[in-house]
Amino acid sequence: MKTILAVANETIGGAHLIETIRAKAGDGKARLIICVPRTRPQHGNVIYDDAVYDAARVRVDLARTFLRQMGIDAVGEVGDPDPYSATMDAVAEYHPDEIIISTKPATSSGWLRRDLVERITEASGLPVEHVVTDLDAEGIPFGVTLVVANRTASSDELLDRLKAKASGDQHLFVIVVPQEGGEGTAGSRARARLVQLVDRARAAGLLAAGMIADPDPYTATMNAVQFFRVDDIVISTLPATRSGWMRADLIKRVATATGKTVTHVEAQAAGSSAAA
Repeated sequence: MKTILAVANETIGGAHLIETIRAKAGDGKARLIICVPRTRPQHGNVIYDDAVYDAARVRVDLARTFLRQMGIDAVGEVGDPDPYSATMDAVAEYHPDEIIISTKPATSSGWLRRDLVERITEASGLPVEHVVTDLDAEGIPFGVTLVVANRTASSDELLDRLKAKASGDQHLFVIVVPQEGGEGTAGSRARARLVQLVDRARAAGLLAAGMIADPDPYTATMNAVQFFRVDDIVISTLPATRSGWMRADLIKRVATATGKTVTHVEAQAAGSSAAA
């Protein structure tokens, strides 16, 4: 059985890349390795390592899940921030027979400006296929909704809205939970809320993966829009009288900055009541 290494980042869901993978590995006679290098976020003054790692891991998880639905099993790998180092590390680990490198078009690809394809070909001695993926032109074969929530992440109101949005469509949900003050204990609380929402979404039959993110919800949202190509955004908050996110005008700021449709879900925190 041959082993194929596919290296991609923001283009991981592109139709051209998926068709190339399907053509090479869709007969079940190849082992597929997906490597996603970590990406430095553009927003925020502090870089949270867990959030950067999570963003790459979510890309891996969603790609593996989608490919599995097409009958293609894959192993996922979060790589070094440098795409050359990430690729060569994966080559040393998995000993592939060939490599697929997916990039944006030359006019917008930092990887091509660094001659990544040529350097990998020379260093690995392996056949390397370069796949150009223009997500703006070709789109992706499924809808993607970004979900931003924290204290209301486990609410029935939010889950019901996600189930309604996914009805009848091939849909992915990328869930982002800001860390409420940074890593450590605050990060642990955020991760617990994230795991609960992802588990509930998957139990309801939704295709979902998630990440913890920057404590500032606006920064967390904008970084997620950088990391993923999303069609729309759902933001879940406490009622307006109790929500710091609403007092900071988060809904309007995100809609203005991204140009995306933003749906606001008002919900109670887990374990709270309307009287509280």
